[in-house]
Amino acid sequence: MASSAPAPRWAALSRDTNETSIQLALNLDGGDFPPNTDSRLLDASKQSHAAQSNKSQTISINTGIGFLDHMLHALSKHAGWSMVLACKGDLHIDDHHTAEDVCIALGYAFHQALGSAAGIARFGSAYCPLDEALSRAVVDISNRPHSVIDLGLKREMIGNLSCEMIPHCMQSFAQGARITLHVHCLHGENDHHRAESAFKALAVAIRTAITRIKGKEDEIPSTKGTLSA
Repeated sequence: MASSAPAPRWAALSRDTNETSIQLALNLDGGDFPPNTDSRLLDASKQSHAAQSNKSQTISINTGIGFLDHMLHALSKHAGWSMVLACKGDLHIDDHHTAEDVCIALGYAFHQALGSAAGIARFGSAYCPLDEALSRAVVDISNRPHSVIDLGLKREMIGNLSCEMIPHCMQSFAQGARITLHVHCLHGENDHHRAESAFKALAVAIRTAITRIKGKEDEIPSTKGTLSA
């Protein structure tokens, strides 16, 4: 008898506060979105600049912060995700609430979509270059949120995103996703390259960490037998 297909690793959610209104849908294995995906997300995806669609992935990011859209597009692409995300935030104040809340919400969606850690690799690491810049990311699907980020950025802004928010975005994602991550840019002259190589390395490390291991479908990758808090 053929084994049943694994359950989809997907999630759709909304997160509304006095500072931001966020809708997103995520599929960790690419492909389609869950049935409860907000239809407005799918309509808006046709108008996004940070977007692409092919047989394996659909990506559309609209946060109102162009460089954040670019980084999340890179993260989705190289992690192998399908993701649609829209945010309306208080950008008349600054970029902080929007960037932070988007990454917290993405972390929540990741945690919900992944579900049980049974059968996954759990750990992942990657080096990714972008021209002269080289970054390293190491990920543990630990259920213990922690992050160590050192990107060595020198500019105040890249586009309309504060450079101080770039590591904070990764930290916020780690908190929401309940994972441990270490991301370091090892060298590079251009801050755009440093940041983008870091997001790409993070994407590849996550893709490795959540890979399903054939033959270990019901095994928790921990000596404790649990990854619960």
